[in-house]
Amino acid sequence: MALLLDDVFSLTTSPTIVLGTVFLLLLLYVVSRSFTSELMSKEPPGPRPLPLLGNLLQLDLKRPYKTLCELSEKYGSVFTVYLGTEKVVVLAGYKAVKEALVGYAEEFGDRHISRIFHDTHHGHGLVFANGESWKEMRRFALSTMRDFGMGKRLVENKIFEECRFLMQMMEQHQGKPFDTACPMNYATYNIISSIVYGSRFDYDDPQFQNLVRRAIENVRLSGSAPIQVYNMFPRLGRWIKTQQLMLENCENTNNDFKDLIKQLKETLSPHFSRGLVDCFLIRKQKEEDSLAVDTHYHESNLFSTLNNLFAAGTDTTASTLRWGLLLMAKYPHIQDQVQEELSTVVGNRQVQIDDRKNLPYTDAVIHETQRLANVAPMAIPHKTSRDITFQGYFIKQGTVVFPLLTSVLYDESEWESPHTFNPSHFLDKEGKFIRRDAFLPFSAGRRACLGESLAKMELFLFFTTLLQRFRFTPAPGVAEDDLDLTPSVGFTLTPSRHELCAISRLPKR
Repeated sequence: MALLLDDVFSLTTSPTIVLGTVFLLLLLYVVSRSFTSELMSKEPPGPRPLPLLGNLLQLDLKRPYKTLCELSEKYGSVFTVYLGTEKVVVLAGYKAVKEALVGYAEEFGDRHISRIFHDTHHGHGLVFANGESWKEMRRFALSTMRDFGMGKRLVENKIFEECRFLMQMMEQHQGKPFDTACPMNYATYNIISSIVYGSRFDYDDPQFQNLVRRAIENVRLSGSAPIQVYNMFPRLGRWIKTQQLMLENCENTNNDFKDLIKQLKETLSPHFSRGLVDCFLIRKQKEEDSLAVDTHYHESNLFSTLNNLFAAGTDTTASTLRWGLLLMAKYPHIQDQVQEELSTVVGNRQVQIDDRKNLPYTDAVIHETQRLANVAPMAIPHKTSRDITFQGYFIKQGTVVFPLLTSVLYDESEWESPHTFNPSHFLDKEGKFIRRDAFLPFSAGRRACLGESLAKMELFLFFTTLLQRFRFTPAPGVAEDDLDLTPSVGFTLTPSRHELCAISRLPKR
């Protein structure tokens, strides 16, 4: 503005022209300020943030999804909170989440990478990455996992095989109480292993046990309050032991990956691939031979992709199965109906994935378990790829977005009794299975879970096979009503520590 005024004074000394120019410039300034203020006023509303802390004092850092659901009742389906100095737009309810992730898939399709996941993945892999690297790794993983049976008969046979080992592990307890965590984590980890490496691990293998433990531990720790504080104030990292433990777990797991990959390299054949790792190594070698520039097939992408597949493919599926068995023990009349349907339709033979259409009640119970379990209540944070006006609100490019999946799965306008375990949510008046649009446990859009078809097959086959063989009950002395459905604190919602009895349903000899 000063330069413009200088130019005017150099051209003329007429007071009328000078005053007119000054008035015009002041008018333009006021209009521009008004326009900017109008844009800002169209940003999503939210609670007033404090300097530096933002809205931290208003959030329950152990269960932030609960606080955010409460805030949505006051501020609507699109609102703003500040995590420290970082602005976050929260999407609440089925309509807002579905419209954003599907209707505006590109605009809401980037991934927000928090500080802890930047430390552990450095922008590589399938989950905590953006741009061409993410697109290429997702294409590669999807096509390769399909080639190795995801959603097909081949992987069904792998699940059948793992079911036998899982049931043997449960039978060793001879009907006495045991913690369901290890058996379920081991079984689901091995399904991913059979696709990734082409083989499974023995449950008593120390390396395998450590791999599973670290994967589950890091998922839990990444949602803890100390890590959330670290994400907001990374300079505190040296004083946060949880952050150091996560990095140590990642380093040890990557060392194990190196050892396992080395063994595969020694017997690698370019004409026959045993699993995803073989395919990656063959592709990596081809690109090196052709002197490809900026290849995405390098060790860092492989390690991060493996970490993503094992963590996501183990924790969420195992947690959902654990919720399913816990709910069967808590609601024995529902377990009775599932087992009666299985006996009538399947009998004593192995359940097949094709049986699903003839088991509507069982299918409804599995879906309702997924809905109520709500294992990924806030999904994984997104980020806007460009400026967007959404539902009348202006959201800037690069804004962090939380699609609040818990608000979808518990949306009172979509579910008749959202806070209770009610398989009828997925049944019509004739008892036939019905699909529900608001059933989004795997999220939606560009960032939907790439292992959805595999997870669905695992949930159905593991759950039905276990219910065929065992009746699940609380530990002796524990009443059904005393079984606690309060989830543990973590990035995903797993059942609180508990023990169940698996009573064999096979006739005694």
